[in-house]
Amino acid sequence: MNKPSIKSTATLFIKSFLVLMILTLCFFFFIGTAIIEKKANAVIQSPPYKASQKAIELHKTLQAADLHADSLLWGRNLLVKSSLGHTDIPRLIEGNVFLQVFSVVSKTPRNLNIEQNDDKTDNIIFLAIANRWPVKTWNSLKERALYQASRIKEMSKNSKGVFVLIESKSDLIHFLERKKQEKNIVSGLLALEGAQVLEGNPANVDVLFAAGYRMMAPTHFFDTEMGGSAHGRKKGGLTDNGKEMIRRMEEKGMIVDLAHASKQTIDDILKLAKRPVVVSHTGVKGTCNNNRNLNDSQLKAIAANGGLIGIGFWETATCGKDAVAIANSIQYTANLIGVNHITLGSDFDGGIKAPFDTTGLILITDALIQKGFTEEEIRKIMGGNEIRFMLENLLDK
Repeated sequence: MNKPSIKSTATLFIKSFLVLMILTLCFFFFIGTAIIEKKANAVIQSPPYKASQKAIELHKTLQAADLHADSLLWGRNLLVKSSLGHTDIPRLIEGNVFLQVFSVVSKTPRNLNIEQNDDKTDNIIFLAIANRWPVKTWNSLKERALYQASRIKEMSKNSKGVFVLIESKSDLIHFLERKKQEKNIVSGLLALEGAQVLEGNPANVDVLFAAGYRMMAPTHFFDTEMGGSAHGRKKGGLTDNGKEMIRRMEEKGMIVDLAHASKQTIDDILKLAKRPVVVSHTGVKGTCNNNRNLNDSQLKAIAANGGLIGIGFWETATCGKDAVAIANSIQYTANLIGVNHITLGSDFDGGIKAPFDTTGLILITDALIQKGFTEEEIRKIMGGNEIRFMLENLLDK
């Protein structure tokens, strides 16, 4: 029997290696991110969700709204209903959501925690490559933001009017008029989770506003050139560039988000702000005392500014794993600053284990009924306050 030659053995090895590489790349690009998201954005209780008859009847009449979801990060086509993650356009409609704020995550550190992080590492580069984002996004946070804005605009365009991107007060007014007749439509608004997308230049506020962004936080999980994060190394306040950023944002009617900001940054912004601010997703120390959540004095100062608090759904925010824990946080905050300053800030698809997906918002309605909130109060908390805030603070084109 003839032995295989060295050349044929080498050729076989190369072919086998190439096949293995192709299979590995196929897994990375088409399967890997889905596996990652399934683990990162788990749901404690899967749909369908059961609620009291009173909650069912009331929830049908609400204008539900949510101030924070990171769904764009994962590369899914949000026009298609998915079993992954927490939300998409069909599930928003099913959950009777009128307005969903979609926040863009541009960079997160490895070993992310709520105490102390730096900006030396970048988890999002792996998702950018796996989801085949343009090469220019791999090393530019601003380009990542611009790319995600283009994606959601394309989704809106392809939705045949089902998904409306809100960029102005008149856009929202027009949507609300349509919604009276067309039940199966939903609107979205673009936000930025952290001003690292400015790449150190406050003038980039203008670029991102032109791309469709209407809300931005100065920080996320690390300190930026604009200000200190509650989870950063230094946890300082607004820098001079940060002050210029706030000035430019307010000039354009871009909403300032205090989520993840350090105590000093929150204080600095509230001293500087001439317009109401939001905290898009947070817990409160009164029911869940940790570094991620706001204390009573901060809540009172934000209310005095005319601001809005988005109560989060995840365990670090509520110290619980269900709608009752969310309602506890809402009740504490309402008793402290009044119901007019509260909305939902789910952090859906933000790398959290949520009690339910967006079709389960009715469970919060039910929990609020059980807490003794009136129908009028529930309407405000579940979305009325958020829609009013946007009508009052978004400018016309």
